Amino acid sequence: MMHPDTEVRFINEVIGYGVVAKKFIPRGTITWVQDDLDRILTAAEVENMHPEMQQQVEKFSFRNNKGQLVLCWDQAKYVNHSFNATCLSSAYDFEIAVRDIQPGEQLTDDYGYLNISEPFKAVDEGTGRDTVYPDDLLKFHEKWDKQLQEAFQSFETVEQPLKNLVPTPVLEKVLKSLRENRPLDSILNLYYKEK
Repeated sequence: MMHPDTEVRFINEVIGYGVVAKKFIPRGTITWVQDDLDRILTAAEVENMHPEMQQQVEKFSFRNNKGQLVLCWDQAKYVNHSFNATCLSSAYDFEIAVRDIQPGEQLTDDYGYLNISEPFKAVDEGTGRDTVYPDDLLKFHEKWDKQLQEAFQSFETVEQPLKNLVPTPVLEKVLKSLRENRPLDSILNLYYKEK
């Protein structure tokens, strides 16, 4: 489920639609939680679908660390890629804002950690990267872990409207790591190696 202070808006002809903040969302805020309405699909289930449904799954889902496809039920499926992502996925089935997100600004992910199967060219943002590769998570996990660790420092001080959707054992594990000043689980735990 996406943060309640977001909505889908048309961005431009190149990007299409995206998820935009309706209000200020501070760094450290949970911006998305995988919930019970999100659909988890195996490769076999997708293979048995009508070709048009397969295209929709390909367009709007991401691959988890088990190789399953996660198809979000709400506007989360419209979160666009950016090499300067405003949000990052944690190893705990939720994402947080890794910097302050202003009203009208897009909530974005770096698709490099979403276990894509094929590389694709993205909009050049002047970052030195212009292509998303299937092994980006292996290359950039340390950078992303650092961003997450810094963002999580605000986790307990910002409003968290989605916190109640995080399973209690997961939330307790995160809070214990933060309170004991221990590193959080690495984003590398999201990696799925295709066979």
